[in-house]
Amino acid sequence: VDRAVHEKGDWIVRKLQETRERQVRIDATRVEWREGAQLPYLGETLTLALDPGQHSRGAQLVGEVGARSLVLGLPRLATAEQIRDAAQAWLMRQAKALFQQRLDHFAPRLGVRWTQLSLSSAATRWGSAKSDGAIRLHWRLIHFRLDVIDYVVVHELSHLRVMDHSPRFWDTVGSVVPNYAELRGELKELPIP
Repeated sequence: VDRAVHEKGDWIVRKLQETRERQVRIDATRVEWREGAQLPYLGETLTLALDPGQHSRGAQLVGEVGARSLVLGLPRLATAEQIRDAAQAWLMRQAKALFQQRLDHFAPRLGVRWTQLSLSSAATRWGSAKSDGAIRLHWRLIHFRLDVIDYVVVHELSHLRVMDHSPRFWDTVGSVVPNYAELRGELKELPIP
């Protein structure tokens, strides 16, 4: 054991450092669910605002790109759980609508047909595809830039043509998203907000 630890010492130290750095990145993405909190949305930062007068409208995105707020129709004394639930419900609605639009955009380019979209909260997968055309996408993708989302959408649609990760599969992905390797690497490095 001592010899193995000594031989693998540099690798062990490097992996421990990578784990610490990843934990710092994960901690930085935690949202404190309160008025004024910030959360990522399509690669930009939204500020949460509470407006009890907007209760009938639910949640609404206001402002200009780069300085937008998500206004939630909640009382000023709403709990962190109420704020989280309202914000996540809005994010999930936005995710479903955007994912459907992106699936419709890319499916013809790949010569495939998707049949059903469902949102996922999987711990380790951004998406999945079944041979019957059913696509599952992680709703938290909505936090990332559109080109990252598009990569995952194209990845899953490509599985409707090639159900493995062979060179033929990656050629299919690359035919629509030539910089897929860069986006794939970025997605692996980015912690889920």
